[in-house]
Amino acid sequence: MRPVSVLVRRIADVPIPARQTVGSSGFDLAASTDCRIPARGFCTVRTGLEVEMPAGVEAQVRPRSGLASTHGIGVLNSPGTIDSDYRGEIKVVLFNMSARPYEVKSGDRIAQLVFSRPLAIEFKECVGLTDTGRGDGGFGHTG
Repeated sequence: MRPVSVLVRRIADVPIPARQTVGSSGFDLAASTDCRIPARGFCTVRTGLEVEMPAGVEAQVRPRSGLASTHGIGVLNSPGTIDSDYRGEIKVVLFNMSARPYEVKSGDRIAQLVFSRPLAIEFKECVGLTDTGRGDGGFGHTG
């Protein structure tokens, strides 16, 4: 498979997003500034990076499992979407579910980028949908 080129511009002294293992889907994002996330609060963290992706590619900002399981830190609007026509700085809204404040330091890995290709969709209005075994069962319908 041929790699897709994504242009990246550093506007702060931060590392280029990178995979931590060969099999990783996500590219880690680091904070470019310090931030204190209050207990049960949130903070918008700058990454010091701007990206340019080809048309038809999106980046999703997702939480890091280690921060979630160890400190209760997640991405508030997860997954956050970066569209191919966005040219501003990537920022990550982190939330803190714990009872203690959490300190983010510049250089800390705070989230990850996962890339995908959105489908071209054409909505067609109809008066009814086909029946399935599941029907309209949702939110815990399987137990």
